[in-house]
Amino acid sequence: MNRSVVIVGGGPAGLMAAEALAATGRTEIEVFDGMPSVGRKFLMAGKGGMNITHAEPLVDFIGRYGERAGQLAPLIAAFGPAEVREWIHGLGIETFVGTSGRIFPREMKAAPLLRAWLHRLRGQGVKFHVRHRWLGWSTDGCLRFATPAGEIEVAAAATILALGGGSWAKLGSDGAWVPLLAARDICVAPLKPANCGFDVAWSPYFSERFAGAAVKAVSAKCDGRGNSDRPAKKGEFNITATGIEGGLVYALAASLRDRLAGDGRAALILDLAPGRSLERLTADLARPRGRDSLANHLRRHAGIEGVKAGLLREFLRPEALNNAAGLAAAIKALPLPVTATRPLDEAISTAGGVVFAGLDENLMLKQQPGLFLAGEMLDWEAPTGGYLLTACLASGRAAGLGVGRWLD
Repeated sequence: MNRSVVIVGGGPAGLMAAEALAATGRTEIEVFDGMPSVGRKFLMAGKGGMNITHAEPLVDFIGRYGERAGQLAPLIAAFGPAEVREWIHGLGIETFVGTSGRIFPREMKAAPLLRAWLHRLRGQGVKFHVRHRWLGWSTDGCLRFATPAGEIEVAAAATILALGGGSWAKLGSDGAWVPLLAARDICVAPLKPANCGFDVAWSPYFSERFAGAAVKAVSAKCDGRGNSDRPAKKGEFNITATGIEGGLVYALAASLRDRLAGDGRAALILDLAPGRSLERLTADLARPRGRDSLANHLRRHAGIEGVKAGLLREFLRPEALNNAAGLAAAIKALPLPVTATRPLDEAISTAGGVVFAGLDENLMLKQQPGLFLAGEMLDWEAPTGGYLLTACLASGRAAGLGVGRWLD
């Protein structure tokens, strides 16, 4: 009987699945990846500073997964932020907690971590096959791969699919697995962009003048039912030639995306001066302007200038700009309408995937025994801040240990 375990996908979930299996003493573990090397999206994510996980209390951490918190809770309880940090220390990589609570490697880079991880996996007997693109199954149940030497078939005692979501196709996560699973009647929720930017119908002047500008020290929430009572999130975002992107936008992306899908419209409600009350702004802006221009008046009495002033001019009628009460109200709650999400391939991550109802507690498909799934292929999403990577690692570990139990 074939005793090898095949893992398709060499990202964090697939590599962690291999490590969990190797820890059980299994030696016939093979990782296949379509790219020339494994961990490409992992390395790209670390270019701006490798955010591994987050130091907030576990109950708050799990709550970041929203509607999928219940499904992910047992996986993260078994391998959460504390365990992720201990695991990284075991690879010889020191970590530190940033001022925001995010946890980073001391060197702020992904490459040293990946090198140490792959070295340990190879020492544990894990075999790697790159430039092997998965094509599905043969008629007799073998795994089909396209390779530089032609198509091959591989038999396995168990298979773990960890092929990622549908963003950053050039790094390997292209969502090509969706029709392959759908053809076997495996329920897959449609892939949608998460942690993504949005299009805005800027005027040509605003787009040309402010593309690339950062909107800092603001707070925002999504408009619409169910959002009015939610606390606004603080942060910053960037203006692009076609819309908006950046941390504050990503934090609200799921709400904006779902509102667009449900109602056909959505808007960020921006507070451009979160440190000032509406009453104070109204009083300050009601002061006589004298010979001051509107730009100077806003700068001197409201601290609004540059791109913030540009946003007010972009969305307010002239009469509102010259009315102290209306101008103050707009500064505290400026609707910034978005028209569409940016394309799926531009998103940092994706929502949707194989639904949890079709999986058992070991992340094995109920209708196809011996086939396990992990990482972004599953139907969940999370904000940036270490939550994505932690859930990928936790689900990879759960799938690896699940294979071990199933084979035993």
